[in-house]
Amino acid sequence: MTAFLASLAFVVLAEMGDKTQLLAMAFACRFRWQTVMWGVLVATILNHLFAVLVGNYLTALIPLSTIQIGAALSFILFGVWTIRGDELGDEAKKDKFSPFWTVAIAFFIAEMGDKTQLATIALAAKYQTILPVWLGTTAGMMIADGIGIVFGIVLGHKIPERTMKWVAALLFIGFGIAGLYENVPADFWTLPIVLVGTVALLGCMWLAARNATPSAAEQTCPVDASLTQPEKHKN
Repeated sequence: MTAFLASLAFVVLAEMGDKTQLLAMAFACRFRWQTVMWGVLVATILNHLFAVLVGNYLTALIPLSTIQIGAALSFILFGVWTIRGDELGDEAKKDKFSPFWTVAIAFFIAEMGDKTQLATIALAAKYQTILPVWLGTTAGMMIADGIGIVFGIVLGHKIPERTMKWVAALLFIGFGIAGLYENVPADFWTLPIVLVGTVALLGCMWLAARNATPSAAEQTCPVDASLTQPEKHKN
């Protein structure tokens, strides 16, 4: 249960302002929300199964303590990445298939190498279990992208994205620092190292905030009139 809940929470946080959440908002402007959710579910099941299998077998090659330190560093990276945000790429423009397959293929491609997939690998390596992490990350993806769809359809431009991104980012960074504290030997934590690390982290956060991408609302639905438009294609 711990692995499931931790995986669910981490993925929900990772998805705040992530490319796939923006994709959910964009597709909700064009297709029925049920179609978008089913496409997200299928893509996530396949993508995260691959990720947990990779993460679960990493310890056969790399010591667990090393993996845990790497996972902690990755969580800090996820936090900075969340501040920076993502832009919608060409995935939202793919329209050669039915709405379901358009969404599923776009989400699968968007998740390859994304921070949510990397978080899934790290969690599988940390907890050394497949099913709870797989179910937790999949549920977390559905919750986060469901939130994106609701905001995209119901609230339009009234999205407190900056607040969500900063809360998620600070929680990620906090979890990462805690993970480093637990796994790095105590004699490593000298005052110069702590000061340099703090300055470096704050600098990265400042650069990420300075180069943050436009809000999700600006990248998705230009007007609320899209809510009344019928779906362009049929399954």
